[in-house]
Amino acid sequence: MRKLNELMNLSQKKSLIIGGAGYVGQAAAQALLELGAHVTLLDRDIEAAKTRANQLNQEYPNCVEAYECDLLDEQSTRQVLKDAISNLGGLDILIHTAAFIGLSQIEGWNVPFAKQQVPVWDDALRVNLTSAFIAAQEAQEALQASGNGRIVLMGSIYGMVGPDMSLYDNTPLGNPLAYGTSKGGLIQLMRYLASLFAPSIRVNLISPGGIERGQPDVFIERYKQRTPLNRMAIEEDVKGAIAYLASDLSAYVTGHNLVIDGGWTVW
Repeated sequence: MRKLNELMNLSQKKSLIIGGAGYVGQAAAQALLELGAHVTLLDRDIEAAKTRANQLNQEYPNCVEAYECDLLDEQSTRQVLKDAISNLGGLDILIHTAAFIGLSQIEGWNVPFAKQQVPVWDDALRVNLTSAFIAAQEAQEALQASGNGRIVLMGSIYGMVGPDMSLYDNTPLGNPLAYGTSKGGLIQLMRYLASLFAPSIRVNLISPGGIERGQPDVFIERYKQRTPLNRMAIEEDVKGAIAYLASDLSAYVTGHNLVIDGGWTVW
């Protein structure tokens, strides 16, 4: 029987993180690097990705690379994935953390349901859901060749349950339908791929609760009162889940939605 440190060991493993410059992507990169993996960050914001890669390379020399990747452009996304996998010389771990969460100034996004618009709906689904489908297609061959491939998708509690809209009263925040719809789609994508890719590739998904990132105090307090553990999530909570699903700690786990929500969905 292997020891825990052996099950967690990702030494020489090759990984791609889509959305690698984002908050969750950075947590994923840190987790994989601490376990010994080589990490490639893909992000639309190439300057942020390069900056993060340079920071991480100071602690983990020559272990992190960055590529620009616009998930709204299918052909560009496919080519970047091909190039990144080729330059890595294979692939063991694919992590999809990219998310279109939108900004209040985007027309038709952070507005009441009746005013939400199709163009921004389409963009949200392309970034949050379609890009994971494309990534799985492009990574399948390399992950199968590894003999122990792993895909980890990043969902949300709002892919499982409807939002409590009272949380958002009198705040600039919102919860557009496209966000939860795309995250719900990821759950079914994960299940489909888990059955299709077994036994050579394990596919799982993480559904975190809301992550605290400077939201208005009134929103944070409402959220805490709605959550049994009486707090919002932090990136560190996601980091542990990624370490579990990306390593052989979860060697007999596939098709699973790992909920880390402080108990939000038990009520």
